[in-house]
Amino acid sequence: MLHQNPNPSLWSGRKSETIEYWHQATISIKNLKLDDSLDIPKVGILGYAGEEGVKRNQGRLGTAEAPNAIRKNLGTLAFHLPEKSRIFDYGDVYTENSDMESSHDLISETVFNLLDTNHFPILLGGGHDLALAHGRGIFKYLAAKNQKLGIINMDAHFDLRPTLDGKGHSGSPFFQLAEENKDSFQYLCLGVQRSVNPKSLFETAEKVGAKWMVMEDFRMNNWEVIQEKILWFLDSVDKIYLSVDMDGFSSAFAPGVSAPSPMGFRPEFAFKVFELLASSKKLISMDVVELNPAFDHDQATARLAARCAEYVARKVLK
Repeated sequence: MLHQNPNPSLWSGRKSETIEYWHQATISIKNLKLDDSLDIPKVGILGYAGEEGVKRNQGRLGTAEAPNAIRKNLGTLAFHLPEKSRIFDYGDVYTENSDMESSHDLISETVFNLLDTNHFPILLGGGHDLALAHGRGIFKYLAAKNQKLGIINMDAHFDLRPTLDGKGHSGSPFFQLAEENKDSFQYLCLGVQRSVNPKSLFETAEKVGAKWMVMEDFRMNNWEVIQEKILWFLDSVDKIYLSVDMDGFSSAFAPGVSAPSPMGFRPEFAFKVFELLASSKKLISMDVVELNPAFDHDQATARLAARCAEYVARKVLK
């Protein structure tokens, strides 16, 4: 099994007699034995300690260490979820012998099971190829309910590149999901940077029916237009899967990524989008991807990734 049990020692922080921090509220569960109680709000954390997709996409290696770096920073955060809620850490899925596809299969199955047992899944990556496995699990779950999924990707890149010799990579997840779900693919990419997306990718986005906002327009002074576009997208679907690529942030705030950019969005603006999505009550799953601890500075990117996960969980479960 391509799974590693969680390490409880990663969850540490200030001591208190009552639950005041995430490390105190987090329960480490072995062997993917999912909690199936349906009467409590709960978060299910699953790491993806994989970077084969980044390697195939000629990116900088190091993302396999990301899940634990995020956990360490999550553990120290103050706990503001509902009192009866619980956080379960289900460990990491990893890739063996470059067999990324097998690790994807396990992730998809686990995402389906997390949703089926009333979790709000938070997946920690790892390369953005995680989105293919994550999306497959959600599509399968919603198909049984006859519900339409909308995918919102906050990213400098479309990640709509074609596969290489039939194999996926960190730049192709949404292209693959579009191919597999031709009649139901609903995709909105926020923060696209023209400097790293050639014209061919904009043409691909048109072909698959994607929506997007380029970085020049994705700014606070354009909030009313952005809000209208997001609300229109929310109205067109039943549920939302949010993917947050850390390279979408400006490298001033997120230096520890495979493909840093000085022209990305700011954290406070991203969090404004998170709040809008959570308030819709349609957000059912999220991932935070492309953190690369090898290039981080004073854990700035890991801290920001942890804050993204904490903030969304707090707004969704409140």
